Amino acid sequence: MSDIRERLQILLDYWIKHNQEHEQEFREWADRAASLSGGVGQQLQEAAARMADATDWLEKARQDLRENMGRS
Repeated sequence: MSDIRERLQILLDYWIKHNQEHEQEFREWADRAASLSGGVGQQLQEAAARMADATDWLEKARQDLRENMGRS
């Protein structure tokens, strides 16, 4: 496997886990912020949803990388 593929595999694993942690944290803070302002809570929920979307794309990229590992 090339250095780029190895590094990308490591980065994708890290980015996915990191995004999932942020998504959870956004949702927790959205619940807390709801008592202060409905708008802030809603915006944080939207940020969490968009983070989940980004994670989905990263997971697709990781899967594609794994499926094409033997090809160069």
